Amino acid sequence: MSGPNTTDFTNPSTFILQGIPGLEAAHVWISIPFCTMYIIAMLGNFTILFIVKMEPSLHAPMYYFFCMLAITDLVLTTTTLPKTLSIFWFNSREINFSACLTQMYFIHCASAMESGILVALALDRYVAICHPLRYSSILTNRIMAKIGFAMVLRGGILALPYPFLARQWPYCRTNIIPQPYCAHIAMVSLACEDTRVSSYYGLFVLFCVIGLDVIFIAVSYIQILRAIFRLPTKDARLKTFGTCGSHLFVILAFYIPGLFISLISRFGQKVPLHFHVLITNVYLLMPPMLNPVIYGLRTKQIQDRLLRLFTHERA
Repeated sequence: MSGPNTTDFTNPSTFILQGIPGLEAAHVWISIPFCTMYIIAMLGNFTILFIVKMEPSLHAPMYYFFCMLAITDLVLTTTTLPKTLSIFWFNSREINFSACLTQMYFIHCASAMESGILVALALDRYVAICHPLRYSSILTNRIMAKIGFAMVLRGGILALPYPFLARQWPYCRTNIIPQPYCAHIAMVSLACEDTRVSSYYGLFVLFCVIGLDVIFIAVSYIQILRAIFRLPTKDARLKTFGTCGSHLFVILAFYIPGLFISLISRFGQKVPLHFHVLITNVYLLMPPMLNPVIYGLRTKQIQDRLLRLFTHERA
């Protein structure tokens, strides 16, 4: 008779999340920076939402996109970190099969939505810099709502095949996932059938969807730079380019590590497993933690509202 983790089953009732393989003894210590980043992400994104809601002057397209990004980051961190910390602190490794598929869905949905919102922010900067006199007539509230709905719909549709495909495979090897969350690649690698369809779909999303987003952002910034270099003075060029600085930092923090990790997960067989798992989890936390910090530090209107808020409370 087979052991409990090697039973022949088509859809196991539970999976076992291993945490960081090979570093189980250090889970409590690893949890400290993870928990710190989680708290910063939660406080920072809720602060962005609160400030934009309370300050009428921030009821503008760019700040609505900030709010969409903040909500997406809250969904992403809340989907993964509570379970991860429960593994680190309480050794709570079991997760229901349906819960595992749900977690997988929301991870991929939030990631696709975040990429789409970065595209929307690039569009916002393009219109603001290249067509400033038509900004309010182009990015109306109705257009904003359509863009927001399209980003949510796109993320939801793109994420649907991941749990659907994962549910189809028979898992007859083991139900131990060498991750602290239900990663798609790690999960389907446990299947005992040919799962190339899942791998091909993951590559399709990576190159054809995320790749198109990157191309759109690059084209937008080429047009933005052309408009900036046509400005008459150096001060005007620096001031205008400064309005794009926070967006560029967020783009770099999201796409470059994401591409690196995606390629490692598919082609980096010689990379130590614990290193791959660790940097993947750090990557999931970094954008939600950095985004509100970057926008808070580099956006003067948010800085001013925060300063007034703290000054008022002290008074």
